[in-house]
Amino acid sequence: MRIDIDSCEEILLTITRNKTRSLLTAFGVFWGIFMLVALIGGGQGMQSMMEKNFEGFATNSGFVWPQKTGEAYKGFRKGRWWSLNNDDAIQLRKNVDGLDVVTPTINRWGAKAVYSDKKYDCIVKGFYPEYDRIEAQQISYGRFINDVDIREARKVCVIGKRVYESLFRNGENPCGQFIRIDGIYYRVIGVCVSEGNISINGQASESVALPFTTMQQTYNMGNYVDMICFTAKPGEKVSELQPEIEQIVKKAHYIAPNDKQAVMLLNAEAMFSMIDNLFKGIHILIWMVGLGTLLAGAIGVSNIMMVTVKERTTEIGIRRAIGARPRDILQQILSESMVLTTIAGMAGISFAVLVLQVMDIATAKDGSSYNFQVSFGLAVGTCVLLIALGMLAGLAPAYRAMAIKPIEAIRDE
Repeated sequence: MRIDIDSCEEILLTITRNKTRSLLTAFGVFWGIFMLVALIGGGQGMQSMMEKNFEGFATNSGFVWPQKTGEAYKGFRKGRWWSLNNDDAIQLRKNVDGLDVVTPTINRWGAKAVYSDKKYDCIVKGFYPEYDRIEAQQISYGRFINDVDIREARKVCVIGKRVYESLFRNGENPCGQFIRIDGIYYRVIGVCVSEGNISINGQASESVALPFTTMQQTYNMGNYVDMICFTAKPGEKVSELQPEIEQIVKKAHYIAPNDKQAVMLLNAEAMFSMIDNLFKGIHILIWMVGLGTLLAGAIGVSNIMMVTVKERTTEIGIRRAIGARPRDILQQILSESMVLTTIAGMAGISFAVLVLQVMDIATAKDGSSYNFQVSFGLAVGTCVLLIALGMLAGLAPAYRAMAIKPIEAIRDE
């Protein structure tokens, strides 16, 4: 539909004459489109923040650790403490075909890292190199633990981000330097800048990672293991492997097969799936609320245009009497409706983008953005939706205006 300059001037004059009603109607459209765009952008930002917390973490992973037994079994009393060991990891790796990576971990809380005259309370963890496939280790200096460190039980360590910031100067390369932990010196071979927001056995940024064999020997732990971490092979689900994993562990430690308390298994795959479903539901709710509010605004435009047509019955009748075609009347009413919704809608989009930009700046951290914005394609689609709603809102008033007969309009006057 073509709208010339004279038509636009006439439309604006009409809107000015009905200033109060037009403002109220425009506010309804403005609020509807603002709600839709702001909710979509805010939902995307929240999802981005959540994904940032899980960044680098294997979504098909699981974790096994011991708890008190809940059933008496083979002469062992209920409430017995037991522990995992190196053999458990070997048996899981050998007997569960669906597992890809199986790696044990150990940790020690309350340790103190010392360098020169600086100290930091940290968590000491023992890892195999394969742990990098469970929780990606972002290394800024040096490297992560490798197979040679494990085989030779080297006294080396990888320090977390906060440990590095507390012990060394900003920008200083700590690789090759020695730090003291519990009276033993370790050579720093790398700095891990991962935050470790999943917090498996404590934050990665507050940890000092040692080779697994080094830690077992240093702290005289024998074959003791705190936790076994694993990932499923492509196409396999952790939930399907869980019964087999529990069966092998329970059999090795004389735990009742029906004991649901003794073996704790965290299924990260199920957790990530639940979060994905949660955000899908949130997105559906956002669209329902936003479109509902926008539709209410469009209905308001239609009602106001109906009142306007009724008030201008005489004017429309006179125009028909002097030769105006039904198409001209239709174009006039539809144009007014479309201009009103488009102006209000574009203002709503602009304000929503401004609010989202402020949120994006406010939540930015370390130069990273959480993307509290909407895509250009979505903005264009919203504009098209506005024009379509404006046209639909004006259809009923326009057909009513077309039905006005000049004689009846003069009598009405």
